[in-house]
Amino acid sequence: MLISQTIAISRNTFREAVRDRVLYNLVAFAVIMIGSALLFGQISVGIHKIIVINIGLSSISIFGLLIAIFIGIGSVHKEIDKRSLYGVLSKPVRRWQFVLGKFAGLNLTLVVNAAVMTAGLWAALYYLMREFQPEDVSIWAAIYFIVLELTLVSALCVFFSSFTTPVLAALFTFLLYFTGSFSPDLKMFADMSENPLIRQLVSGIYYLLPNFSNFRVSAWVSNGHPIAGSMIFGNTLYAFFYCSFLLAAAAAMFSRRDLK
Repeated sequence: MLISQTIAISRNTFREAVRDRVLYNLVAFAVIMIGSALLFGQISVGIHKIIVINIGLSSISIFGLLIAIFIGIGSVHKEIDKRSLYGVLSKPVRRWQFVLGKFAGLNLTLVVNAAVMTAGLWAALYYLMREFQPEDVSIWAAIYFIVLELTLVSALCVFFSSFTTPVLAALFTFLLYFTGSFSPDLKMFADMSENPLIRQLVSGIYYLLPNFSNFRVSAWVSNGHPIAGSMIFGNTLYAFFYCSFLLAAAAAMFSRRDLK
């Protein structure tokens, strides 16, 4: 019963995303990939493949990031504003189920987008190369890391939207995403600092913030390098536990929120 209610909320969130024409960004992505294939088709073999892979993976990440933030930040507020949330909670639905369902629906949207855009990327590669090479398997790992990254972003959005306004939720998510993208620089700064207090403070921030740099491997795979299984396993565990913590915190915050 609890699972079916959560699934129903996630399906409704996905349908709302479709009605908002979010998936229309796939047309833009297709244009980018086809244009890239045609534009770089005359460049020497090898270079154009690297460029197309980088453009494709970057586009999947950027489009997914925009979808995650601009849908996620309003996922809860929109339900309150339209007063549809009151009808949902009047049924035997707990608030944590609502939070989890919103998160699942948002991620379903992101996975569908990533899947279609991945098909566009592989189509562009085949158009240019007329074949797939064994080292291209690592592209799947890079796409998987992008999905993990977007899952983490969506968890941040749901967390902030559970207790604040959409504008603040977007601001906080962007700030954490930007800062978390430069986590290695924070670690380097902490190691270089001669002040013990600053070193401990920056180190604490480094371990507290989400480390998005762990998921950035497009430059690596575009050059045909494989992704270690230990890295895939480590990133999966990291995303799972960080998202679990954010969702638990979001459920706790939303359960205490006055909806009147």
